[in-house]
Amino acid sequence: MRYTWDNDLHIHSSLSLCAKHPEQTAERILKYAKENNLKTVCVTDHCWDGDVPASPEAPWYRIQNFDYVSSIKPLPQCDGIKFFFGVETEIDKDMNLGLSRDKFDKLDFIIIPTTHLHEKFTIKEEQKTIKGRMECWINRFDFILNQDLPFNKVGLAHPTCSLLASSREELLEIIGNLPEDTLKRLFHRAAKVGMGIEINKDDMNFADNEADILLRPYKIAKQEGCKFYMGSDAHTPDGFNRCDYYFNRAIDYLGLTEEDKFYICK
Repeated sequence: MRYTWDNDLHIHSSLSLCAKHPEQTAERILKYAKENNLKTVCVTDHCWDGDVPASPEAPWYRIQNFDYVSSIKPLPQCDGIKFFFGVETEIDKDMNLGLSRDKFDKLDFIIIPTTHLHEKFTIKEEQKTIKGRMECWINRFDFILNQDLPFNKVGLAHPTCSLLASSREELLEIIGNLPEDTLKRLFHRAAKVGMGIEINKDDMNFADNEADILLRPYKIAKQEGCKFYMGSDAHTPDGFNRCDYYFNRAIDYLGLTEEDKFYICK
């Protein structure tokens, strides 16, 4: 049976400092879920745990600690919809994870990106080359998989996000040249531990002639047995627009079925 879009597990509220839209509230997220017949949604504001030393190059993360993002609770509930509480954390350039292990037990879902290389605190100057960015992507994925984490509630955020590169051309070159054997190894491990792989709305906004390159990691992930969830990555109410189009586009391109769906297991 074809994969039904009934989930969105990457959504920001106005608590994320990059999403300061007064209408991007928990109530607005629930309204979006109702309007689109979603069964599962999750708020995932940016978070750097106060128990983990934060880089001085990212002062805004001192604000976005666990207590701060937790202030969105209690989340509004509705029959037929599961509204989960999660965060999007980070890996800094010294390979520190921005969430202490005990916080994982207090969250329904945690997403971790390999592609946030636009911040000073996530990448070293000498890594700002195509080869260096490729190595960052691979090393971060390996780093995540080597952690002692409850992977049944962990997701790999936007694997082909444009923030990985300094230009569209560079993004295509990086994704297109990630070694196939390395991708197979990484996604095989991700499937084995039960980690979810995100299909991000913005990542699915590609030209037809870019599809073979940008969908390559997802096709390999599917071949290796990974499970997928959807993420609008909405920072404002406008971010919910055209989710139906982009998610169903991805489902059709990748031939996803219900057997390919990731479920949060607490």
